[in-house]
Amino acid sequence: MAPLASRRRPRTTEHPVDEVLPLPRLALYGFQHVLAFYAGAVLVPVLLGSSLGLSRQELVYLINADLVTAGIATVIQAWGFWRIGSRLPLVQGATFTAVSPMIAIGQGAGGGTAGLLVVYGAVITAGLATFLLAPFAGRLAPYFPPVVTGTLLTVIGVTLIPVALQDVGGGAGLIGTPGYGDPSHLAYAVGTLLFILLVSRLGGPFLGSVAVLLGLVGGTLAAWLLGDADLGAVDQADWLGVSTPFHYGLPHFSLFPILAMVVVMMITAVETTGDVYAMGEITGRPVDGETVARALRADGVSTVLGGLFNSFPYVAFAENIGLVRITRVTSRFVVVAAGLFMIALGLVPKAGAVVASIPHPVLGGAAVAMFGMVATVGIQILARVDLKEERNALILAVSLGAAMLPTVVSPFFERMPTELRAVLGSGITLGSLTAVLLNLFFHGFTARRAREEIDWDALAEPDAPATR
Repeated sequence: MAPLASRRRPRTTEHPVDEVLPLPRLALYGFQHVLAFYAGAVLVPVLLGSSLGLSRQELVYLINADLVTAGIATVIQAWGFWRIGSRLPLVQGATFTAVSPMIAIGQGAGGGTAGLLVVYGAVITAGLATFLLAPFAGRLAPYFPPVVTGTLLTVIGVTLIPVALQDVGGGAGLIGTPGYGDPSHLAYAVGTLLFILLVSRLGGPFLGSVAVLLGLVGGTLAAWLLGDADLGAVDQADWLGVSTPFHYGLPHFSLFPILAMVVVMMITAVETTGDVYAMGEITGRPVDGETVARALRADGVSTVLGGLFNSFPYVAFAENIGLVRITRVTSRFVVVAAGLFMIALGLVPKAGAVVASIPHPVLGGAAVAMFGMVATVGIQILARVDLKEERNALILAVSLGAAMLPTVVSPFFERMPTELRAVLGSGITLGSLTAVLLNLFFHGFTARRAREEIDWDALAEPDAPATR
């Protein structure tokens, strides 16, 4: 299937990024972005909600709150106002980097809605910190050379894969029961993953961009036909619902969870910086430090809104950056239209109920592919790093070991204070901190600019030279 952007763009004297397309095309291209975004967007609330033991009704609310806030965040980033928003076609979504820390924080606070309140206190504070530190974010780049950035992405993917595998077995709620690990669960997970692989292999660029979404739909449909998916909550859900601030109660502000979430936002700041420069290259619009600062302010504002409206930290979605590159539709107003679609979907609880009804094994099969791809990007970056140099090899080795400690040996930090466990209990946070600190220890404060040393386009070139 040919990309939707194959039609000729009308002539215009303005930059293509600022081009306002006719309404039908805006709607069509915008909805295409929603399709590419949707599967990844709903994974974060589903994974967090299931790990904290939320009820089906609470999970539906969480999904809808996430969609509404993601839509608002996308409009802020793409449209822009004052000195907030990059004014580039960047779609904002809840970051996977925060999944493991939020689960650790929520479980450390007792799980359920009580755990969510501590998570939201940390999210609001971290969003404010991101907004205030945005002008200085460029100065952080020397401390995130490719060896650190590649290690961080690898750590994120590797530590999230066990979360996906837990769902393959039937979900956290079945652990310790005879139903956990039932062969039918494995069949649904493997079937979903195979379907995604087939669509990616046989489908065109557009179908490939929504392969995960199609896999979730196909797996859920198969489970429903075989009587293993309960869609009763869809009938019970309302057609219209509005997310209200502090739905679960007033946030709780605890020191160590706040520190953990600030670390997460510093990591996502590096990710956002790379995304902004990558989008600048794709669209041909020059990007400078002020553009990055505006993008990070949008991240900060969106993350504060996430904490207020029962949602999550937000960052530019890499899946949609790839879609812009494939379709070559670079108008930021297409992404604004996508944001409006997200808001509309978030106001329909029935849509959230459908997502909440996805069986855990189906979700796990799709998540294995998505989280594995995150680790793959990290490995691609590390392939350009001189790992024969012992210090670089040690940064990677020790950081991976630190990340796997709470991931594989979950009771390891149980005797630690609850708030400290929120930091140490997250493999992503612990591994990321280790990578940053070891880089400072081995390489000092040498002037290294992560963006200049990571050529994102060169990741597809097999003979690109290694860099330290």
